[in-house]
Amino acid sequence: MTNDDVLYAYRLRVLASVRELGSVAAACRLHGIHRSTYYRWKHAVDRFGSEILRPRGRRAPQMPNSIPVLVEQRIVAFALGFPGYGPAHIASELRREKWGGFTVSANGVYRVLRRHGIGTRALRYGLLAGYAAPPEPTREPEPGRHIEADHPGELVQMDCFCIGRLAGTKGVVWQYTAIDSASAFTWAELHVTPRNPDVRFASRLAHRVAGELAEAGWRLERVSTDNGSEFRNRAFDAELAKLGTVHTLISPGRPQSNGFVERVQRTILDECWKPSFARYLVPKYMGLRRELERYLRLYNYDRTHNGRLTKGRIPAEVLGAAKMWR
Repeated sequence: MTNDDVLYAYRLRVLASVRELGSVAAACRLHGIHRSTYYRWKHAVDRFGSEILRPRGRRAPQMPNSIPVLVEQRIVAFALGFPGYGPAHIASELRREKWGGFTVSANGVYRVLRRHGIGTRALRYGLLAGYAAPPEPTREPEPGRHIEADHPGELVQMDCFCIGRLAGTKGVVWQYTAIDSASAFTWAELHVTPRNPDVRFASRLAHRVAGELAEAGWRLERVSTDNGSEFRNRAFDAELAKLGTVHTLISPGRPQSNGFVERVQRTILDECWKPSFARYLVPKYMGLRRELERYLRLYNYDRTHNGRLTKGRIPAEVLGAAKMWR
């Protein structure tokens, strides 16, 4: 008895069980099938007879990607005989009765040639000439494109991150973030706006950064931001001008130019916000502000930073701001 016979007998048994039990649901539970399957079989039997339940014969699967050994040998021989022919030309020639009438795609020819190490004309020429094809000239590695900052305050990057709408707040909660590139010292604040980030809070954060850098003995020289409306704004430029700070806008579509702040926002998301939202049943605005302040103390004063510039040091050590927030 074949597997098809077993399956056919099982389907007939399901129909018989329905007649014996007088309940479709009970019979389906007994045999572990859904009722819709029974009704589909019953409809087919009523229309075409019980033989319709017998599985139909299956044809042997064809393997279109398998190339017989004889055809593979003919491809290799033809490619070495005509090393200047490409895969498409070889495939079209092999279809002719003159060369055996083999039907194979250009991609199949290329895979055969590549498998035998003669996938390019240069390799076939070299094999026929008796020497290895000369290697391609080595290219000089491109210099690493990194943002450089020699001392704190030389470059501070700023960005905004959307936290979302929280219970009890009328509007959207945004995280305003700034990071000193040389020391990785980070400032972040939460503010609620009706919809988009507000230039007032961005300007306030810039003044805070400048003041705390000055307390540590550094000057805020340049601020880098994206092209958001809160930064590409005359009011924001005016506030930076009062601080004697240059404002640089990154090119659209290149967030890696603001990579320090983009990365620290992801770190805050992974290490602060995700655990906080997991702990709180209903997150509140003031609770999240306390969580952010607590995390920034850890990040800036008690957590080593393995960045390219900090090299395992704590940001406050690089900045020389051990007394801030104490």
